Amino acid sequence: MTQSARDQVPRMLALVPYLRSREGVPVEQVAKDFGVTTAQLVKDLNVLWFCGLPGAVTGEMIDVDMDALEADGVVHIDNAEFLPRPFRLTVPEALSLIVALRTLRESATQTELPTIESALAKLESTAGDGAAASAAVQVHIERADPQVHDTIREALEKGRRLQLAYLVPARDEQTDRMVDPLRLLTAEGWQYLEAWCYRAEDVRLFRLDRIASAEVLTAAVDTHDQVARRDLSAGLFRPGPDHIEAVIDLDEGARWIAESYPIEGSEERSGGRLRIRMRIADPGWLRRLLLSLGGAARLIAPEAMAGEVQRAAQDALAGYEDAPIGPAAPYDRNNDPS
Repeated sequence: MTQSARDQVPRMLALVPYLRSREGVPVEQVAKDFGVTTAQLVKDLNVLWFCGLPGAVTGEMIDVDMDALEADGVVHIDNAEFLPRPFRLTVPEALSLIVALRTLRESATQTELPTIESALAKLESTAGDGAAASAAVQVHIERADPQVHDTIREALEKGRRLQLAYLVPARDEQTDRMVDPLRLLTAEGWQYLEAWCYRAEDVRLFRLDRIASAEVLTAAVDTHDQVARRDLSAGLFRPGPDHIEAVIDLDEGARWIAESYPIEGSEERSGGRLRIRMRIADPGWLRRLLLSLGGAARLIAPEAMAGEVQRAAQDALAGYEDAPIGPAAPYDRNNDPS
């Protein structure tokens, strides 16, 4: 089953009880609630039209009123009584949701906390004795500047555009970004703003602790109907077709690279070295990383870039050797470490 199919099946199973309890809901609202585009939701409804119990024939399938969908932009379904309500949660499913809600609670606003606490109480009651197992999971979220967080919340609630001052570590520079905020999310222990970036002309994730300042603008956000929220089920980093595959040999002292950055594979080599494969979007970032590691890392491929890194290292070494040596500082017994 493809990744898109794995996403679509549970979404459609949840879609039926959702639609049965919301007769005539606007299709845009359904798409927003399920985190997909309107076009994707219409595709789901077209598939749902041919779904039913095993052995069902025409007339026994779920009925979707396509005329109302096309004419009025609302969704009506019928003949779906066999899915009257959401499925019961198993204990593992309930525990997963408990941990997820505890994570969400770490970054929630005061107005959101009562809803989260209420949902947690219900889930912990459902899980019974199994809920005690979730206590062993410690949730820690790196917190951003509260003022930045509150400003982003305000923009989301009011539907306003944001002006950000954002630090890009890969280039060691601060950039100005005008964005339409889409949502706040937490992933891998960090808080992120997902937003449409006018500079990149695409959806981007901004880590909140790297936002130096945020300002709510008077302009309202544009509607980005064709923009789907990012799927984080496979992790934050999604290599693109234009990303470069790099092969790097790491000495023992640089093995932390394999744990700190997303890699696509690793292989033990002689002498305690580890060979890793990773995809990168910015060659400059990789160049700076390798230079900072000195002789503890060696770029194997791509060969052209490996030569560039080697020449840059030689130039840096030559510059260091040619630097004038000033007079020695006078001896100060108070600074003698012995």
